[in-house]
Amino acid sequence: MDTLVGLLPIILMFVIFYFLLIRPQQKKQKKVQQMQTELQKGDRIITIGGLHGTIHAIDEGTLVISVQDGSQLKFDRSSIREKLNQD
Repeated sequence: MDTLVGLLPIILMFVIFYFLLIRPQQKKQKKVQQMQTELQKGDRIITIGGLHGTIHAIDEGTLVISVQDGSQLKFDRSSIREKLNQD
């Protein structure tokens, strides 16, 4: 019984870390992965590096992004940070 009482603070600490740090991060990562798989041609996006552009072509793991001056750049799908609203 003393061993259980001694381990209780450590167990409680792991439970708190799970619900405050690990679980929210997993949810956020799952949401980003879903957004990256749902990307379509013509979507306006921002890359992790801050490049703003429009998707010109999509391949399985890569996509071609058109930027404002007409240049086209090839990026990995995982480098997309967010999809902008079409407003």
